[in-house]
Amino acid sequence: MTDNQSPQFGAATATSVLKRLWRSPEGLVGLVIVLLVIAIAILAPWISPHDPAQQHIVQRFTPPVWVEGGNPEYLLGADSLGRDVLSRIIHGSRISLTIGLSAAFLSGTMGVFLGLVAGYLRGGLDTIISRICDVQQAIPFLVLAIAVVAMLGPGLVNLIVVLAVTTWVNYFRIVRGRVLSVREEQYIWAARSIGCSSFRIIFRHVLPNVAASIIVIATLLVANMIIFEASLSFLGLGVPSSIPTWGRIVSDGREHVTSAWWISLFPGLAILCTVMGINLLGDWLQEALGPRGRGRRG
Repeated sequence: MTDNQSPQFGAATATSVLKRLWRSPEGLVGLVIVLLVIAIAILAPWISPHDPAQQHIVQRFTPPVWVEGGNPEYLLGADSLGRDVLSRIIHGSRISLTIGLSAAFLSGTMGVFLGLVAGYLRGGLDTIISRICDVQQAIPFLVLAIAVVAMLGPGLVNLIVVLAVTTWVNYFRIVRGRVLSVREEQYIWAARSIGCSSFRIIFRHVLPNVAASIIVIATLLVANMIIFEASLSFLGLGVPSSIPTWGRIVSDGREHVTSAWWISLFPGLAILCTVMGINLLGDWLQEALGPRGRGRRG
């Protein structure tokens, strides 16, 4: 058996998946929401009506434009410092997506690598990493994240590292389980029989065959990362207060929620819609890339 004979998640599967996407209302809705949020984040400097950090004290607590006393220049109102809520939400999407994607990628790199190695090589290495996972999963996420942030300090890079270090086990558990199954396939035994090294088997044969699971985990974990970032920022443990993030904007309006409800409501809706879109897309990918989904023809 040659290297190209093992079943893989390749171009044919991707084409079939895309065909099924157009027949899935939920998947399409999720994809549209995700693409819209990405477009807003990329175009933020050009579509934002105001500087998100610019203060206009005379405009403080200006309500949304459709409420009595609203200002057309502040469509979603202004906060306690007169900053435009819409502009802050638009720019906040860049930070939230950057943190979510970067943390998911970093934790994925850690978790996938350790899951591949531990699941294929087994032995003492597998036991040690698995026990570390057990210990980490026994600690509530926020407690662990707060402890790590307290040691590293606030900051964008530190927050990404914190989220990655506290969530890599999500990848490890699933990838390890898939590898334990894949490593017993006939093409793996054939590769061993012709003298392929463990490194080559892991990354040339095993990794392509667990790629579908990795894609699904990564998609769903990005949504979790956005929620985790918003939670830490709400508690004042995320990025510096000068940087607008959705969690920070919600936190800014919590003291005025009865009189200036729009400050917290709209960034909260942004978090809700983004996470819902990612989860819809992730749920569809889980169905499309799962064993039953791959077994159906596009």
